[in-house]
Amino acid sequence: MKVLGIESSCDETAAAVVEDGHKILSNVVATQIPFHKIYKGVVPEIASRKHAEWILPVVRQALKEASLTMEDIDAVAATNRPGLMGSLLVGMTFGKTLAWSAGKPFIAINHMLGHLYAAHLENDISYPYLGLLVSGGHSIICKVNGFDDIEVLGTTVDDSVGEAFDKVSKFYGLGYPGGVVIDRLAKEGNPAAASFPVPHLDGSEHRYDMSFSGLKTAVIHQCDMFWNDGFEHSTENMCAAFQETACRTLTTRLFRAVEDTGLKTVVAGGGVAANSRLRAILAERTDIQCIFPPLKLCGDNGAMIAGVAYHFLERGDRSGWDTTASARIPQFKRGLKNS
Repeated sequence: MKVLGIESSCDETAAAVVEDGHKILSNVVATQIPFHKIYKGVVPEIASRKHAEWILPVVRQALKEASLTMEDIDAVAATNRPGLMGSLLVGMTFGKTLAWSAGKPFIAINHMLGHLYAAHLENDISYPYLGLLVSGGHSIICKVNGFDDIEVLGTTVDDSVGEAFDKVSKFYGLGYPGGVVIDRLAKEGNPAAASFPVPHLDGSEHRYDMSFSGLKTAVIHQCDMFWNDGFEHSTENMCAAFQETACRTLTTRLFRAVEDTGLKTVVAGGGVAANSRLRAILAERTDIQCIFPPLKLCGDNGAMIAGVAYHFLERGDRSGWDTTASARIPQFKRGLKNS
């Protein structure tokens, strides 16, 4: 079964064709970074306009690279939540209209399910496992029982880890996207140069929850207060210390979930899953199997959307023509199951 997947939740216009939920026949991503870089962040109006301009040629390119036509496609899938509302509506409306006009089934996909599924595209992973969803909008630790059966154990109580990276980078004028720039600069610095505060959330109910707002504030407004003696006050050292604290904040909560659930497989997804220090910390735990998507599948892409859609189709699910977009997923809270 060949599925055309469309992703437009933020600032990447993406389309891919995936066969039987695993075999990637094409994967096209048109990035808008040059258009947002001047603003040091995504401008929603620009993003939605670029999606409207690029969506048709990107889908055509995905079909061309797969050596297929719409007649060969069995279904069309598109992200409908969460994300920037204008961006979501472009991709979802295009996908829904394309499916209707071609007489194909349409499947609306939760973007977060896509990020968790990205690692499945090149790996045979058994359920259940612990999921680590880390991106510009989310920081979530969850128990994954199936492709659409997720129980959130912990999440951020304020900023996401990706947002913290972007805001620190923006304040210091390091560049955009912030996570990529800080990861690069941190490799030239010493993480021991500064001891930034690690958030402490009281109570057993917050055992897996995270906070990044205080860390972001400390790095931006109080950096000198946390500098250790004997270290140069360099940008590289600051980035290394900040990145180390952010990654340790994630992994300490994740390791608690490993201990409490007994699950020894961890699957990561989202843009921050490409961070080299996060990958290195998880690799240190030889008792845990840590599975990451390849770097090309950590960011937003259509292949992860098509991959998830295959399993919905196999189960007989379809989305109605009245399906719409949603900027947020209110149910993606700790203790609740989500699909």
